[in-house]
Amino acid sequence: MKISASIYSDKKRPLQEVILDLVEHQVELLHVDCNDEATVFEDIARIRTWCDLPIDLHIITEDPEKYFDLLRTNPVEYITFQFEQLPKTLVFPEDISGKKGLAIITPTSIDAFDAYTNFDFILIMATIPGQSGGVFDKLNFSKIRQFRNKFPNKSIHVDGGVNGEVSFILRNMGVSSSVSGSYLFNAPSIGHALMNLTKREIESHYRVADFMVPLEECPVVKMESLTLENVLQTIETGNLGFCLVVDENGILNGLISSADIRKSLLRNLKDFNKMEALDLINSQPITISEENTVVEMLQKIKRCTFSVMYLPVVKNGTKASGIVNFTHLIKAEL
Repeated sequence: MKISASIYSDKKRPLQEVILDLVEHQVELLHVDCNDEATVFEDIARIRTWCDLPIDLHIITEDPEKYFDLLRTNPVEYITFQFEQLPKTLVFPEDISGKKGLAIITPTSIDAFDAYTNFDFILIMATIPGQSGGVFDKLNFSKIRQFRNKFPNKSIHVDGGVNGEVSFILRNMGVSSSVSGSYLFNAPSIGHALMNLTKREIESHYRVADFMVPLEECPVVKMESLTLENVLQTIETGNLGFCLVVDENGILNGLISSADIRKSLLRNLKDFNKMEALDLINSQPITISEENTVVEMLQKIKRCTFSVMYLPVVKNGTKASGIVNFTHLIKAEL
């Protein structure tokens, strides 16, 4: 996940000093907020003389057309317009370069993106736009999952309240970029803050239930309908490489992964008809309580002597509640 540094969050130093400090610490993107102030393009022009870092421009305006010529003469790599201020559906002229994004605040449904499927990404504002130092609203974890499911080929960017712990969760959820402002510049140094935003061990204030994939969004097979065909179809449809197996009361009976199916195929190479769906179940998977913190989850994984790709989540000890899938985290670390 890329870190996009909000350059105007440092109120104490000249802009050039801030930019050169970010360059020295190898920040990936420079986030420029434009609250209907065309003068920011003067800053963009100056930044281009100081460095070649990609610029991530977020514009809040009721009149987007007045910025088109400025974007032509000052092209940027990422352009985002705030949805709630737009008077009508925004159409970008084809000659304006850069990846296009739509920003939405927490109360706005991700369905707002339906009219912008030609855009490249969504920017989810996890705090009040323009309010530096706000707390990440955990409702946005659900919105990230919803958007990922509805628009799997689009990127997700997040702005607001991103600290070390939130950054870890966002990487796990497959977020492409997160904006950091006050957290980045209020730390003892930019390097210290960046280390916290990218390190794998973090302090914890969120529970697993806050960001897990809930059971209703998981591929699930019930014991009473457990057949080989049903298992294979559920894993194929779920597109996650596994399915959970639960009984009629929602108690977790185990997990079946693509690896479990492969092992069964190897055992039955001489006669595939001997394969039984019941034999595929890993009846003792490593699980985590939905009440555990992120740190407790990481500590449990570290104690495992094998790689954990899927971590079923339970409540009250045995009832299936959801799953934590680490596939996105692995991709984000590449």
